[in-house]
Amino acid sequence: MVFCEIYILGDGMNGFNQLSEYAEVDVEKRRQIELLMRQTMVSARLANIQDNEKYMARYAEVDEFMNFEDSSVLQSDHVKVCPECGRHFSREENFCPECLTSLKCISHKPSIRNITTKPHITCSGSGEAENILSNESIRKINDFRFTMDDFNMIARSIKAQAFEYMDRLIRDNSIDLDDLDILDKVLLFAKSFVSVEYKSYGRDLGYFEFNRIFIDDRQTKSLQITTIIHELTHFLLKEILVHVVCRILDVSKNKHVEAAVTYILTSSILNRLIDEYAAHSVEGRFTIFGYQDYSSFIALQDEIDEEHVEIAKTIANTFSIHIKKLLEGFLDWDLREEIKEQFLSDTLERPDYSQLAFESCSRLSDEGFLKAIWLILSEGFKDIDADVLDSYVKEL
Repeated sequence: MVFCEIYILGDGMNGFNQLSEYAEVDVEKRRQIELLMRQTMVSARLANIQDNEKYMARYAEVDEFMNFEDSSVLQSDHVKVCPECGRHFSREENFCPECLTSLKCISHKPSIRNITTKPHITCSGSGEAENILSNESIRKINDFRFTMDDFNMIARSIKAQAFEYMDRLIRDNSIDLDDLDILDKVLLFAKSFVSVEYKSYGRDLGYFEFNRIFIDDRQTKSLQITTIIHELTHFLLKEILVHVVCRILDVSKNKHVEAAVTYILTSSILNRLIDEYAAHSVEGRFTIFGYQDYSSFIALQDEIDEEHVEIAKTIANTFSIHIKKLLEGFLDWDLREEIKEQFLSDTLERPDYSQLAFESCSRLSDEGFLKAIWLILSEGFKDIDADVLDSYVKEL
């Protein structure tokens, strides 16, 4: 059992700077990245992706098969449905007169996109935390009676609850996972943790806001997959810290705790950098080599000193290692192969291995990781604006 022995590291950024003494280098990861970035390997991979036309044709056939309508359904009297109100119509009808919407043929495959979910991952405690900014709450956060055993129990609890919810979704909607394409599998998995909605405007591929993921469906399937994983990571990092606070304060999860953690992650540039880098790192784990993307992290890093960027990456990489383990319970080797295949089917652009230079090969020891969590929370609770916190509570 690893316990974080608390002592004064310093105020603000100085405390985070001293975390570097707990950093460990993943030598094997660094070696692999260096190899991948050599020009000879880049050229070889480009040739492999560009010239293998039979490989690309194979997945075009697979995509055509997956979109094929079940002939037994087409033989029934009511073979069309309104996507708005759900009313069924005969094959001769083309529009719903009430909704003025084009009808869709009924498929034997359930529409994962149209399944609405509101999962609620709980965390039980003996009290409530409505006065999250009380002196007693802040004292307990600063004392930080928390261990790695506690952290591992939290990760397992979040994972177990999501899997239980996904199992209910599968049963209630008569879903056969083997019949789903990889995008629907990832989407169903994400919906077991958090609500997923769609947007059709703006430049962002997606975003996470107040326990909802928003995805732009104008993207290719492969980019929708990695966007979902990226935004799901934002949710999971937030959710982990919510459970940490609940455990320390011995309270049940509620909007006040969630609002406090949301404030802490969004109001500090260092915490935003940690949150963004972790999301990119986890996303990159499930992305084919050469299509990793650290764009939103790159946009943020210029707002902070270089030495703080490096410690933020180390903290974030340590979070990402734990989140990857959580996700790999479902996104196993077979599904990662399906994601690769979807990328090869969708992608016309050449891979760009330069983004691999942003991958961190440094992680914190267990003791250093606990100190990092303590610093994020203790520094964050000192500066919470009560009015902003109240507005967050109303949004949740």
